[in-house]
Amino acid sequence: MSSEPALILDEVTRTYQQGETELHIFDELSLTVMPGEIVALVGPSGAGKSSLLHIAGFLEGPNSGHVVINGVDGSALDDAGRTAIRREEIGFVYQAHNLLAEFTALENVVLPQMIAGMAKKNAKEEAARLLSSFGLGDRLNHRPAELSGGEQQRVAIARALANTPRLLLADEPTGNLDPKTSKAVFGELVEVTRGEGAAALIATHNLDLAAKMDRIVLLHDGKLLEGAALAEQYASL
Repeated sequence: MSSEPALILDEVTRTYQQGETELHIFDELSLTVMPGEIVALVGPSGAGKSSLLHIAGFLEGPNSGHVVINGVDGSALDDAGRTAIRREEIGFVYQAHNLLAEFTALENVVLPQMIAGMAKKNAKEEAARLLSSFGLGDRLNHRPAELSGGEQQRVAIARALANTPRLLLADEPTGNLDPKTSKAVFGELVEVTRGEGAAALIATHNLDLAAKMDRIVLLHDGKLLEGAALAEQYASL
């Protein structure tokens, strides 16, 4: 496993203009995530967790600071370069599974691999392997409407891991599931992500799930807190 960080956020600042008001979301925020490390991103609603994930995934740029993925600084890339990094180095999982309704589970996982240039035969083999690792070996040819909510989200996670990304970014990936299914799907997400050797930054409101990750960071008032600072801030909330 590489010793180079999968993700570096270096003094990232993000502001939005709302009329005549400037909203400060982050202020010189920094974070490093190493290969194989799974980090929980927690914080109150509206703190900016989704915006942070968007910046970490090159979906939007910071006002200042640097975002480095696998040694590549996004500020040094044009749009095509950032798109290539998203396709080749990053996997995304959202609260809504966003599966293509007309495609089977297998086809939903095959598609991103073929877009990345993999031969169809190899893509199907890899998709079947990933889906089987999530217990879906007998559901490969089912369309999303024929799958339960937990099964649909398992397919979405498999799709995100299909191109062996260095970094998995997940925004409340089990937020739409009941507690029992959420716990099961999350456990599989962590197990398979570790097995694939990817780093992960996972936003969640579920502190029980966050406690099962390697590290917890709290986004509060535009800063990331962890360790003693995180415990102190939680005590005051």
